[in-house]
Amino acid sequence: MLELTTVDTASLQRVILQHDVEQFLYKEARLLDERRLEEWLELLAEELHYWMPMRRNIKFGDWDLEFTSHETEINWFDEGKDVLAGRIRQINTGVHWPEEPVSRFEHIISNVELVGVEGDEISVNSKFFCYQNRLQDEVNQWVGRREDLLRRDPATKFKLVKRKIILAQNVMLPKVVNTFF
Repeated sequence: MLELTTVDTASLQRVILQHDVEQFLYKEARLLDERRLEEWLELLAEELHYWMPMRRNIKFGDWDLEFTSHETEINWFDEGKDVLAGRIRQINTGVHWPEEPVSRFEHIISNVELVGVEGDEISVNSKFFCYQNRLQDEVNQWVGRREDLLRRDPATKFKLVKRKIILAQNVMLPKVVNTFF
């Protein structure tokens, strides 16, 4: 049996931080699945950068060409909190054809990895699977990874400051993408 006296304080703090970050990401997914979008917005920092580059098919070795740049090219998403809040306001009007009738979502978050900690900011990588079902037979599935920057926050535990969403697929087949990742 492991004696607590043999575990150093830094290791314990890292385990606690890992747990807290995972719980934050799981809560975020649950809020999205339960359509509690206003509460989800509260988890986002005012200066949020929410970015999903497009992915290209490339030849081996052309790694720098695989993803579009948020500075010089078009992307699937390149938004701030204000744009996300506008999307949510539109959805909540009930006059939003991609969500009438409403979709059913399930987000699965895994492989949560703490990449770095600098003061109150934590870099986190994770994997996701997002399932959306609408009407009788309209099903969309997204698989990918996220690179997040979280900042400690006394009210919500953390705030999401940056999110880079990297889809495994490079072609989007849905008629409309109204999913939050």
